[in-house]
Amino acid sequence: MINLSCPINPLSFGNVSVNFLKEFSKRNTKITYFPIGKELDFKSFDKLDEKTPKYLTDAYNNRYEHLDQRNPSLRLWHLSGSELRIGNKQFLYTFYELDQPTPTELSVAKNQTATIFSSKHACDLFSDSLDNCHYVPLGFDTDFFETGKTYLKDRVHFGLMGKMEKRKHTLKILKWWAEKFGDNTDYQLTCLINNPFLSSERITTEISKALNYKTYKNINFLPTLKKNSEVNELLNSLDIDLTGLSGAEGWNLPSFNVTCLGKWSIVLNATAHKDWANKDNCVLVEPSGLISSEDGIFFKKGNVFNQGNISDFSKEAFYNAIEIAINKHSNKNTEGIKLRSEFTYESTINKILKIINYEA
Repeated sequence: MINLSCPINPLSFGNVSVNFLKEFSKRNTKITYFPIGKELDFKSFDKLDEKTPKYLTDAYNNRYEHLDQRNPSLRLWHLSGSELRIGNKQFLYTFYELDQPTPTELSVAKNQTATIFSSKHACDLFSDSLDNCHYVPLGFDTDFFETGKTYLKDRVHFGLMGKMEKRKHTLKILKWWAEKFGDNTDYQLTCLINNPFLSSERITTEISKALNYKTYKNINFLPTLKKNSEVNELLNSLDIDLTGLSGAEGWNLPSFNVTCLGKWSIVLNATAHKDWANKDNCVLVEPSGLISSEDGIFFKKGNVFNQGNISDFSKEAFYNAIEIAINKHSNKNTEGIKLRSEFTYESTINKILKIINYEA
């Protein structure tokens, strides 16, 4: 029996949680489930089989009946908040993005039975101070698939996804793309850059500033997509993805998934990107240096969590990578497709269970 704690929501953590659950459900692994967050929100997962939600609901309803502190606990969450634990042995699976673990973060990680990071970058940073760290990569979500459809003819379709924030260089990417391609209808940019932690007014204002208060007929902004099948359509419609230019990531699911679907991603060669992106399956951009992650919103100077730097890139490197990607875009990214078999959630869970030393 495993005491499992994780969120079920449309965000990245929720998507990873559901894929963990799908794998546990396939194996009929016995779990008790202690939710993180108030709601079990499966609405985004419209390709999900009926077995997994029932499996989780049963584990939730019976959580106290089967609670045993001797059972290993697996928590999928941030370092912040993971000082809490259910049983004697807690294994934390988490994402770390920056480059300067704080004393508080090191203490939280140290007090886990083991801390499992999604990237080698994070694991190496913490391993300098701790001896209970592991690296286990994520896998490709098989709810995403190639549709085989033709979407935008006679134009190159770029995409920019993920939360709008400084760490991801969202507004800089948008500004520089508009300066190069604005109103040139041979090129299209579709943006899915909402942020649930910011007001819609704030997002609109920041986008307007980045575009110098202009509107462009070849840049469109999508509202939050409510279903993963809608996200799948967007991924399939793209020729070139820009989401991989994020300055710090624990994995980067959108960029990884679109690469697995045979599209071309422009990827900053830093942090977790190094675990799956290479010169054969992506267009790599070398960082120009480091800048502070501080943005006054998600990364605040002096906090006990999330301190450090992100990688940056130059405008010249950005434009050079775009030209390379345009030359490649009409050819399917066969090396990217190979990532589907190289990184699987079956492998992820196998490695986690080995660390936990759990046998079904």
